Amino acid sequence: MSQALTLARPYARAAFATARDEGAFAPWSDALAFSAHVAADPRVAALLANPELGRDDAVALLAPVSHGETYSRFLAILAESHRLPLLPEISGMFDALRAEAEHVVKATVTSAAELSAGELDAIKVALRKRFNREVDVTTAVDASLIGGAVIDAGDVVIDGSLKGKLARLQTALAN
Repeated sequence: MSQALTLARPYARAAFATARDEGAFAPWSDALAFSAHVAADPRVAALLANPELGRDDAVALLAPVSHGETYSRFLAILAESHRLPLLPEISGMFDALRAEAEHVVKATVTSAAELSAGELDAIKVALRKRFNREVDVTTAVDASLIGGAVIDAGDVVIDGSLKGKLARLQTALAN
């Protein structure tokens, strides 16, 4: 995995620089997400590994309908370098670079039950205050948490779940 990330990094940076120069972060992000999703499909991955698949065919397979000429050239460079399987990593790194440039923190809130709009708004306000940035929140439900929530914001994980609290209590009692 780390080798894939190392190989993908210069391509993600190049895509980011191009998108920044074009002022088109959102279209590039959408196009990369589409291409990454298609490339991650096992059937497509097998097809991409076939040496008889031409560069133009690979680009046509992976490019979204509404893409620009620059994006097609980017995919062609990846195809020539045999780096099309790295599209999921490139897309993830691009999104991280975009979030950093736009001063946005992406956070996932996993709760034991569906959060109300008020609870979610309170979490967003608290995260905005803590990180001093805009916050893009996605939610998930995991009943095994019993109660509370776990907030994953990249390098910061806040575990306020009952499951986490019980695990910490068990560790404290065992020591």
